[in-house]
Amino acid sequence: MKKIIVLPLALLLVVGFSCKRIKGDADTMDSDSDSMDVSDTAAEDEKAEMEKQTITITKLQGSPEYAQAELVLDAPQNTKIGQSGEINFNFTVKDYELGAQTDGPNAEKLANSGKGQHIHFILNNQPYSAHYEPAFKKEIPNGVHHLVAFLSRSYHESVKNENSVVVKKMEIGPDAEDTQGLDMDAPTLIYSRPKGEYAGKDTENLLLDFFVLNTTLSEDGNKVKATVNGEEFMLSEWAPYVVNGLPMGEVTIKLELIDGDGNGIAGPFNTVERTVMLKP
Repeated sequence: MKKIIVLPLALLLVVGFSCKRIKGDADTMDSDSDSMDVSDTAAEDEKAEMEKQTITITKLQGSPEYAQAELVLDAPQNTKIGQSGEINFNFTVKDYELGAQTDGPNAEKLANSGKGQHIHFILNNQPYSAHYEPAFKKEIPNGVHHLVAFLSRSYHESVKNENSVVVKKMEIGPDAEDTQGLDMDAPTLIYSRPKGEYAGKDTENLLLDFFVLNTTLSEDGNKVKATVNGEEFMLSEWAPYVVNGLPMGEVTIKLELIDGDGNGIAGPFNTVERTVMLKP
C-alpha cells in the first residue's frame, strides 16, 4: 500500500515540478517579451528625440563692416516714368568692390556666391534679384512701386549703413495708381534672406537678414518677430543672424515688424512669409 501511495506522490511531485518549470519558462518568456517591448519603445523614443532638432537663431559675427561703402542711384534720375517696360538702372558704388569675394570666415560658413559681392534689388518687398555690375535693365510694370537696393557681401549679408541703401518711390505709366498705400517715411521691414534652395553643407547655417527703414530696433521698442517652422524668436537688434537646427525639406520663415507692446506695425511689407527648401 505504501508503495502504491508513494509512487503516485512521486509522480505528482515530478509533474508538479515540471508544470512549475513550464510555467516559470512561460513567465520568463513573457517577461522577456515585455522587456523587448519596453526596449523597442525606448529606442523609438530616442530615435524620435534625435530626429527632433532644436531651431536656434544667433547673431552673425565676423563680417567686415564696410562702414564707408556707398550706393548711389544715377539713373533713372526721374522715378516718374510715363511708360512701363525695360528701365535702365545705373548705380555708382563707392568704397566697395562688386564681384569681389568678401574676406573673413563667413564665406565658408554660409552659402556664398562665386560671383562675389553684389547689389540686392528689391521691388515691393518681393524676392531680390542679384546684380554684380552697377548697370542693368529691369522690367517694371505700370503702377506705384517701392524700390530698395543695397550692397551685399558675397554670402548675401547686407551692408548696413545709411549710405549703403537706395530707397525710391517709382511711378510707372501715365496713370500710375498706388494700390499699396505707400508711405516712404513709415517704419518698413524689407526681407532679404534666406532665399531659394540650399543643399549639403549650405543647409547647416542659414543667413537670416533683413533691412529696416525709418525705425530702430530695441529691447523696449520696435522689434522683428521671426517665426521659423512655427517657433518664435524676438530680434531686438538690426543685425545679421544665423539659423541652425533646421530639418531637411521645406522651411517656412515669417518676419513681422512689431512695436514694444507686441502689436504689428501697419505697412504693406511689415509682415512677410517665405519658404525655402533644404536638401541633403
